[in-house]
Amino acid sequence: MNAPENARDTLVDGLGRRNFLRAAAVVAGGGAAVAGGTATAGAAPLVTVPRQILQPGTGPVHGQHYLPSLPDQVLWGYVPATGAEPVLRMRSGETVTVDSVSHEGILEDQGRDPVAYFGKHGVPAGNVLTDAIAIAANYSHTPRDFDRDGPHVVTGPIYVDGAAPGDVLKIEMLSFLPRVPYGVVSSRHGKGALARMPDGSAPAGITLAEVMPPIATDGRATGVPTEYGNVSVFTPVESGAHGAVGAMPRGAGKDVRFPLRPFMGMTGVAFAPATSLTDPELNSIPPTLGGGNIDINLLTVGSTFYLPVFAEGALFYTGDPHLAMGSGEVSLTAMEGSMRATFRLTVCKAGSGDAPSVAFHYPFGETRDVWIPIGLSDPDAARGGQGSDLNIAMRRAVVNALDFLQHDLGMDRAVAYAYLSAAADFEVSQVVDRTTGVHGMIQKSHFD
Repeated sequence: MNAPENARDTLVDGLGRRNFLRAAAVVAGGGAAVAGGTATAGAAPLVTVPRQILQPGTGPVHGQHYLPSLPDQVLWGYVPATGAEPVLRMRSGETVTVDSVSHEGILEDQGRDPVAYFGKHGVPAGNVLTDAIAIAANYSHTPRDFDRDGPHVVTGPIYVDGAAPGDVLKIEMLSFLPRVPYGVVSSRHGKGALARMPDGSAPAGITLAEVMPPIATDGRATGVPTEYGNVSVFTPVESGAHGAVGAMPRGAGKDVRFPLRPFMGMTGVAFAPATSLTDPELNSIPPTLGGGNIDINLLTVGSTFYLPVFAEGALFYTGDPHLAMGSGEVSLTAMEGSMRATFRLTVCKAGSGDAPSVAFHYPFGETRDVWIPIGLSDPDAARGGQGSDLNIAMRRAVVNALDFLQHDLGMDRAVAYAYLSAAADFEVSQVVDRTTGVHGMIQKSHFD
């Protein structure tokens, strides 16, 4: 029997015939293309999905270094501090492959048992990722507090030789391989764009009847996460006309289908000093000047992300793998799904011209087609509380765009301001991570 037939039979036996057929787009001969994209950012890169479930250490590894996500190599709900001990060291310019693990399916409100959770959706124990099982059962760096901790499984940190405070870490997104042919999209009480306020009232602009999830299902008063009434939508991957898609039921036996566009929601460097692994400034939810849970869906394969360095070695980390996400991420999560991610990490020194000038003090991105100035509502972690004013994020994105146009492209600042109004686009990155985000898109073709 040849390899494709072996792969097919393994998945039919394991996933069940219906879920195997729904996953046909990503399990075939040499894999299938995962496509998606936006008009403003150009055509999305194609991503090859391997024929097998990517258990730790199996299947293609594209980087020079390989980092799995075993319990000793991750933080759950927190990011590394500037003094953290690295789990891997590498040279500037080298590549690393990270087996990221999605938090969806292992969280406390889902039972903290991925075998049972995914089993309810037709996925057998043998096709649940063993590292997800190990983290759910054996993670012990910190005690878990579902109501306080972030949800993300954060892998790292990685020490990059030569990186020092004042530098920039250039992060090139080389390949993103979904490790499983399914994802989960979740909405949780008290979180998301339509969440009820902590005092029980409706947020400005909507009524209590418009809160999501509906307030009648809010079981947080029980103190038992599985009784909270949170909503998680299991989303299999199917074959589409232009690549693989996620599929959700829309009623009357029909599905709504949308293209996959894999990217890492969390890509960062250590930003805050701390004396405790659970210091509020290390919570994984809000993005910071060190990046982290930045949730910009343009940062797909072929893109580059630049981050200012705050610690020796930069202490790079990643997590929160997304198979697809709309700008805003309104319900709370993207289509979350574990992914094998490969990056090139390069140290850029001041004056070298190797990084945009803005990136020496603020996150900045680019794709083949656009430069991406970024604005955050409150980019200093949890210091002095948490601000979520999108107006602040928008202003900062515009200022960073002006700084880039003036200092890197030589435009007069007043002309650059007029240009942004006439020809640049600004989108909401996300509204659900305490610190909200806005990113701009400046078309490179305008400057040919």
